[in-house]
Amino acid sequence: MLRSENLRYLCPTAMNDNNVHISLTCIDFLVPQADSLKAKRRVIKSLKDRLRARLNASVAEIGYQEEWQRATIGITMISNKRQHLQRGHSAINRLFEEKTDIQVLNIHMEWL
Repeated sequence: MLRSENLRYLCPTAMNDNNVHISLTCIDFLVPQADSLKAKRRVIKSLKDRLRARLNASVAEIGYQEEWQRATIGITMISNKRQHLQRGHSAINRLFEEKTDIQVLNIHMEWL
């Protein structure tokens, strides 16, 4: 994991100008109709592909990998403008609100 002191070493100019913004969003949700891991992973793959295509974000399943109907995914984005990431977070919320085949339990967003 990259720590901020390592990032300063790798990107000293960017860190001195305070124009590197990183967001992490974790979403915990249910896939009620999933009757197997394969069915759940199909839904998750669709979500991950959409998020990557729309937001150019890094997305990974980070929790409940072996449970049929529950999942947690992590989404990270990096930009030189915080407003860009805030718009991305709004787009993430809209995407999950539009999905009728999942039930969101928790969305947590933080700045790194």
